[in-house]
Amino acid sequence: MSERLEDIAAAIVADGKGLLAADESSGTIKKRFDVIGVESTADSRRDYREMMFRTREAMTRYISGVILYD
Repeated sequence: MSERLEDIAAAIVADGKGLLAADESSGTIKKRFDVIGVESTADSRRDYREMMFRTREAMTRYISGVILYD
């Protein structure tokens, strides 16, 4: 199991990759949405995050993990 954890840790910090901190609180994301005139609802926050995660090439090439806010 220790070897498996080491493999996971190495993959997370692989050259050219990193973590995407998508853990904005509802208040923080509301401020971002206010600037662009988008109402901050559960649906709009979900759509925003989904849009980020659907950029397949960038996600697989540059992102090794994602931090989410519940």
